[in-house]
Amino acid sequence: MDIYKKEKITDYPHLNLIRAKYKDRTGTDKSWLYASRQNSARPDAVVIVPFHQQENKLVIIKEFRVPLGGFQFGFPAGLVDPGESIVQAGRRELYEETGLSVVNVIKQSPAIFSSSGLTDESISLLYVVCDGSANTEQNEASEQIEVKMLSQDQAADCIRQNNILFDVKTWIVLERFAATGKMV
Repeated sequence: MDIYKKEKITDYPHLNLIRAKYKDRTGTDKSWLYASRQNSARPDAVVIVPFHQQENKLVIIKEFRVPLGGFQFGFPAGLVDPGESIVQAGRRELYEETGLSVVNVIKQSPAIFSSSGLTDESISLLYVVCDGSANTEQNEASEQIEVKMLSQDQAADCIRQNNILFDVKTWIVLERFAATGKMV
């Protein structure tokens, strides 16, 4: 495969459409349209997988997502600001979306891609222990979030429900937590 041209179709601060022109393995000209954050130097965003130490529960959020036209169960997440580390962004986003504070970072993934047929966006999973009282006072006007804390049994009940929209990363972690009681 040979990508010989990339054309930026939109001009927005955080996400744009790109048309890539390429030759497939037989030499035929092809075109691919995808969403891009155009930040290959580091992960574009952080997804925080928080475990609340006092409650002994996994923290997830139920958040309204415009493309889905409804609520999705996921983890707190957000873009990494310029000059900010993954851990700094994770601490900030966890507090802004849940009111909870990071006590300890357990594990950080490298840049990973969840929908590479649609976007070049990369994220880093940040597994943390947190504490505090959950609240959504720091949410932006564009965010509608409900914080949920799930025990192992509650996680098992949650993933058995057919009427919940799940983020793929959340589904995988919840399934593991439901089976083992561990998030990593």
